[in-house]
Amino acid sequence: MDGYRFTETIPLRLRDIDQMNHVNNAVYATFLEQARSAYFRDVVNNPLNSVGMVIADLNVEFERAVTLEAGEVVVGARVPELGRSSIPMEYAIHADGERAATGSTTMVHVDREAGTAKPLPDEWRETITDFESLEP
Repeated sequence: MDGYRFTETIPLRLRDIDQMNHVNNAVYATFLEQARSAYFRDVVNNPLNSVGMVIADLNVEFERAVTLEAGEVVVGARVPELGRSSIPMEYAIHADGERAATGSTTMVHVDREAGTAKPLPDEWRETITDFESLEP
């Protein structure tokens, strides 16, 4: 997938399909979540459920319907830049070899006890910068 070094293949389930016979719009947020979790597991080597991260922003732009017959979607995920305490991510969702939607999220690293933003760990910053070939 052009421009995305990381991809996650997600099987479609019957429960993903709505009365219009296509993947329900709410399911796309789950696709982004699955790709984001896999990115942290595989690239950052740190499962998201072990750290204090919250979603501050989530957007999806739909381009075409996806039906159950596609069998699966492939989600490309990338980090275009890093903030002091935030990680924006961009996504492309493909089915049957064609782009069906794009999306973005912004995660914020938080101190769980204080409930306030805190700087990203240096190890994450280095790992993501290297993987994505970002400017330090």
